Amino acid sequence: MMDNNVLLQSQTRQWVTALACSLILGGLWYIFPNPSWLISVSFLILATLYTLNRPFVIVLLFVIFSFFRIHEVFPQLYSLKIPLFLSIGSLTALIWQVGVTRQIKLFWCKEFTLLTSFLLLVIIGVVFASNHPLAIEYFKNIYWKIILMTFAIAILVRTPQQLAFTLKIITLAGVLVGIVAIQNKLGGIGLVEGTRVTIGRELGSMLGDPNDLALVLMFPTSFAVGLLVTHQLPWHQRLIGFIAIPILFWAIIATQSRGGLLGIMAVFGIYGLQRIKSKVLLISIAIIAGGFLFVVAGISDRASGGAAEAGVDASAMGRLYAWEAAFKMALTNPLTGVGLDNFYSNYFYYSPHWDGLNHAVHSTWFGVLAETGFLGLSVFIALIVVLIKNANRTLQSVKAVKDRIDPAIYTSAQAVFAGLMGTIVSGTFLTQGFNWPIYILAALVVAVGKTAQVALHQLKE
Repeated sequence: MMDNNVLLQSQTRQWVTALACSLILGGLWYIFPNPSWLISVSFLILATLYTLNRPFVIVLLFVIFSFFRIHEVFPQLYSLKIPLFLSIGSLTALIWQVGVTRQIKLFWCKEFTLLTSFLLLVIIGVVFASNHPLAIEYFKNIYWKIILMTFAIAILVRTPQQLAFTLKIITLAGVLVGIVAIQNKLGGIGLVEGTRVTIGRELGSMLGDPNDLALVLMFPTSFAVGLLVTHQLPWHQRLIGFIAIPILFWAIIATQSRGGLLGIMAVFGIYGLQRIKSKVLLISIAIIAGGFLFVVAGISDRASGGAAEAGVDASAMGRLYAWEAAFKMALTNPLTGVGLDNFYSNYFYYSPHWDGLNHAVHSTWFGVLAETGFLGLSVFIALIVVLIKNANRTLQSVKAVKDRIDPAIYTSAQAVFAGLMGTIVSGTFLTQGFNWPIYILAALVVAVGKTAQVALHQLKE
């Protein structure tokens, strides 16, 4: 009876909306009898209705453009301001679905509590930042969107079908970025140090840093491997993984990022743990694969951190100096840090070694420590620990019944756990504490966990 009432109310709203639109268009036509604007307004209304009723798709597209920087990978799209329009659409759709139609039910969890606590600490850090304009600019342009979309993804992804779509769209977006990276490598376009591939460097893109590009490519790799190795999936979905893996692998190798290679090993290691019982065999494979990747990637040929540098190479020493500077920043500002996006501008004042240039911190952990202090790092680590436990618990519970539930849930559980571990490992050498990867994974950990709970509950009934 309750479902019939809800259905009747939904149909009534649709009829009222359609009638209102018809009356408005009829009135405008009576005043301005010109077919050109009528066609434009009609398309605008259809686009608005689609946006309001498909918030999941709009939010996911916003994440794809923001994380993979598709508009920078393909500069032809840059002037269209697609991320801006998607962000407006995402916010509008969320407000409509949550506040007006109430078709999306909100919930709360431990991950949300820790994420909100960390957000509050970041905001306090912005207030006390040593360089207010920098901190405010980063928070206003990037960080608040990341946090909002983290909650949005966690709440909106509610069905196995949505998980399956997310798996495929993230993998395909990674393939697009990977293809462009390979083209740049073969064409010698935007290479750093003569050998390391980048994308959109002339636009100031995040992908203009080979380390960040490696991490962006590593994220869809965990999804592609999940699509390939999950035998319960249809053949065409497994084919996506089969095609994607070599493209992504080649592109990551072209970045010559040591953090990226460690992340890839972590991703494959997680999948190996699920399938190889002998730990000795797994460790042996990891050692051999690590050496092989180091040679194939040409790490020894790098201008920095290559074989030409004796002892501790310049790249490693640069990281050590940066980490020491980060620790001194936290010691000076233990509760707030130096503020969001303020490490680089403060490097000169805290570094024990000055070579005439400021440097990035090249570590997620030390970056969070420097910019939010010891308190912020503690909350951030607590969030990561909770995410790991949640992802592992979900994977183990789903694995036990993988032949009786939707394969998209099992695939997602594997991919999210592997991606999380890979990001954590590579994040030790890459600055990602206030960027998209960890937060998207956090949202997907919550979403996959909730979806798996529903599926497991249905099996028991």
